[in-house]
Amino acid sequence: MTSEQNHRYGASLKHSDTEETIDLWFYRPVGYRVALLGQRWGWSPNAITIVGLFLGAFAGVLFYPSDWRINLLGMVFLVVADICDSADGQLARLTGKFSRIGRILDGACGDVWFISIYVCICMRLTPSAGFWIWILAASGGYCHRVQAALADYYRNFHLFMVNGKRGSELDDADLLLEQYKKVSWRVSPLKKLIQWIYLGYTRLQEKLTPNLQFFRKRILQTNGDAVISPQLSELFRQQSLPLLKFTNILTFNWRAITLFISLMSGMPWLYFVVELTVFNAMLFYMRQKYEHIASTLLSKV
Repeated sequence: MTSEQNHRYGASLKHSDTEETIDLWFYRPVGYRVALLGQRWGWSPNAITIVGLFLGAFAGVLFYPSDWRINLLGMVFLVVADICDSADGQLARLTGKFSRIGRILDGACGDVWFISIYVCICMRLTPSAGFWIWILAASGGYCHRVQAALADYYRNFHLFMVNGKRGSELDDADLLLEQYKKVSWRVSPLKKLIQWIYLGYTRLQEKLTPNLQFFRKRILQTNGDAVISPQLSELFRQQSLPLLKFTNILTFNWRAITLFISLMSGMPWLYFVVELTVFNAMLFYMRQKYEHIASTLLSKV
């Protein structure tokens, strides 16, 4: 790449603190090329998201047969879907076409993928495991929702502390509620539904991070929209940075690797077990650490 191309590629990335190694090695370079193609052809980021949504949902269908070759093809579709998931964000950063709807749609995309995956795996295993596999999958799916929600929140809180209020996608449930009340079910039912879903998602994040909420409100009361003091920002960053590897594990890439291993070993149910044990242990540790960081740094505000 030329220096100008390197600069544009860098502009398509998230903050270096929150980028994952697998993404930087593979998904970001490939996604960047898809984003450039989309920019040339006039695609919107949301259009790429929707394409990825259908590809990921179809991948789940390919996990229904007990045939490793078809399952492998499903993993290929899932990887391509995640390339779209990377490309839509990169295109948004290149063109400045950010929107809350895009963020919500991006999150819903992953939900649709894994609902398809869970349902198809359960249908595959029901003849041998009975209804118990549905209980196991439902438990794992609920934990997945909480894990992904907190991983996303901790990443954005890190960016909030490093870049300030405008440098992250951190939302406030109280403000979202005010916006939600202004929309009518009769006039805009789809918009109202999307806002209701996102409001619930944000409330879940805030409910599970009480110390961080108190810390954030104290910062906003003190600083408003101004830049957070460099000293406080660096103190938080030093303690948060080692924890970001857990947020990466609890998002997509390591889930996909766990799913791949489970499918190729002929034990798809193993994926749900890992969610309930290993991933939950990581979530518990990460939550305890972030709550401790918030309480110890409160006196520095």
